[in-house]
Amino acid sequence: MTHTTPFKWTSASRTHAGLVRKINEDSVLDLADMGIWAVADGMGGHTLGDFASNAIVTALTDIPPPPSLEQFAIETEARLQSVNRFLRNEAANRGAQIIGSTVVVLLACGRRCAYLWAGDSRIYLCRNGHLMQLTRDHSQVEELLACGSLTAEAAIHHPARNLITRAVGAADTLDVDGEMIEVADGDVFLLCSDGVSNEVTEQEIRSALVTGNCPQAAHELVEIALARGGRDNISAVVTRADDMHITEQTVLNPAL
Repeated sequence: MTHTTPFKWTSASRTHAGLVRKINEDSVLDLADMGIWAVADGMGGHTLGDFASNAIVTALTDIPPPPSLEQFAIETEARLQSVNRFLRNEAANRGAQIIGSTVVVLLACGRRCAYLWAGDSRIYLCRNGHLMQLTRDHSQVEELLACGSLTAEAAIHHPARNLITRAVGAADTLDVDGEMIEVADGDVFLLCSDGVSNEVTEQEIRSALVTGNCPQAAHELVEIALARGGRDNISAVVTRADDMHITEQTVLNPAL
């Protein structure tokens, strides 16, 4: 069963281990019919990053159709909190310091979207040809940028740019950020791991998304990251919203 929405959502996803790492520790969720998409990036250098990211995606796959966007977001965060507890217990049982993963989730219900995240996986929105980064990285570099201790230029090559300050499984208490946004006809969202955002420029992201072709955009973004060396796992989920009421009106009144 799917929830009622005035929008037709279409989406596509692609994930790749890259050219350096043997294991793909990224996991993606691409369920347009259910109005939920996610990217989870298992923490590189830690034990069982692929286990952690897969646990997140698995927990989000069967959320029942929500009565409201608010309830959708509440249930999603509750499941992330549950996974956080599970991963903390797994780490303790296995004698591992951390079994963790970043997460970014997009939820669609009615005429709005909610997005939740922990870590440095990102959501971008391309609207009317303009690209906006909706999430703010939970990273040491982002904190330095926010307090004015670092310039945007210096941040690109900062040695701590991959050190994140939040992740599912990283601490006993999981702090998830969340926002809501009104959806407009033709909006295209990108959810991606840092294997994309570290290698692909914002101009290249905008150029890929502005076509509105989800499969083509997901493929193109991963190919660019691979062409730059594919030093990390690479994941992209692209989803587009088309207002069915506008489409119907256009069909019924072709002269207008």
